[in-house]
Amino acid sequence: MSDSGKAPEKPPVEQPSTTLRDDAEGPAHKESRSSSLARDILSGTWLVSVLAVVVALVLGAILIAFSDPRVQETASYIFARPSDFFGAVWDKVSAAYSALFRGAIFDWQANSPTRAIRPLTESLVNATPLILAGLAVAIPFRAGMFNIGAQGQVIIGTLFAGYIGYAMQLPVVLHLLLALIGGILGGALYGGIAGLLKAKTGANEVIVTIMLNNVATYLIAYLLKQQWFTTTDSPLPQSPNVFDTARLPLLLSPPFRLHLGFIIAILATVFVWWLMERSTLGFEFRAAGANPSAARTAGISVNKVMIVVFLIAGGLAGLAGANQVLGTEAKLTTGIAGSLGFDAITVALLGRSRPLGTFLAGLLFGALKAGGYVMQGQTGTPIDIVLVVQSIIVLLVAAPPLVRSIFRLPAPGSKPRTRSSLKAKEVAA
Repeated sequence: MSDSGKAPEKPPVEQPSTTLRDDAEGPAHKESRSSSLARDILSGTWLVSVLAVVVALVLGAILIAFSDPRVQETASYIFARPSDFFGAVWDKVSAAYSALFRGAIFDWQANSPTRAIRPLTESLVNATPLILAGLAVAIPFRAGMFNIGAQGQVIIGTLFAGYIGYAMQLPVVLHLLLALIGGILGGALYGGIAGLLKAKTGANEVIVTIMLNNVATYLIAYLLKQQWFTTTDSPLPQSPNVFDTARLPLLLSPPFRLHLGFIIAILATVFVWWLMERSTLGFEFRAAGANPSAARTAGISVNKVMIVVFLIAGGLAGLAGANQVLGTEAKLTTGIAGSLGFDAITVALLGRSRPLGTFLAGLLFGALKAGGYVMQGQTGTPIDIVLVVQSIIVLLVAAPPLVRSIFRLPAPGSKPRTRSSLKAKEVAA
């Protein structure tokens, strides 16, 4: 076919150069870059977590308001005198959250400097085991597994550390180190059971860890009724107090209860950050969690990862248990772990399974716990509302699209519809 029979070719469209000078970009391009930066900030997951806390506090304020009898009374004639209703709401909510702050951070109504700053130290005391146990849940999350057994691992850690603490008499430093190592080993061995079963038999780690939680709960109840274990004739299911040589030393003098465990929690956070972000083992954890098949192809032993992940996670949970018995409780009881292992799941979720995020989430939940008791005692607000706030936080963190829809935030990776993008589409068409 001759050249005259060919269809006329479209003229080539000149593509914009990616190496334009700053002075040739113009204000529109600079504006798009700044808007892109703002969009990246707004679409960050950390902002979703912060906004989830804000929404939870707002919903908590609504519950606090409508639980007050005066608010309920003024609501009956809200259209006649709305100022009474809104005034009652403000008085109740401001008093409750003021008490929450004074019980968690700083009490400006205290009669001495010591009592004024003591709430902050109490928040740190409550946050310490939450941080350690939260890290125990966060590591398996990053490796694509679910450690629902932190509760049982905490209990076993308290058993090992507590027994060494009250049944042995050793020098000061040696006794404390041995008790801490005992708690770590106890939790690691108990967590390793779930990892071993998953690696060797393919057992679901969620089911296995939940069952191990029940085993640990009944095991401590049984052991505390055995005289050979408690070494005492007390009719109550509890152990003797651990020796002072095994106690975590206080960082501040009484009446402060803040002890060395908080420093250990900081060191544990740094260790987990180094492990997950800077070590070869952490890379294997993340690779196995992202794509197990690709990790196997790359020569990574996924079965080894499963076992090691649960050993490390169990060790951290056991350290949280050792902190409880050697730092704050000083003796074993059936309820020594409380709901620590389950609260750790919410801490890890809020912290996005990152070390720093988990640390900050632990501080937040520790502050809510410390301030909740003061809020209930001074304003009569049920402490259950604090639990509701925590639950709402977890719900919103687990559903980021819901938070983004509330605040009209862009989704991660989405691109704005600008004039230049629309013009490019027209040219391409």
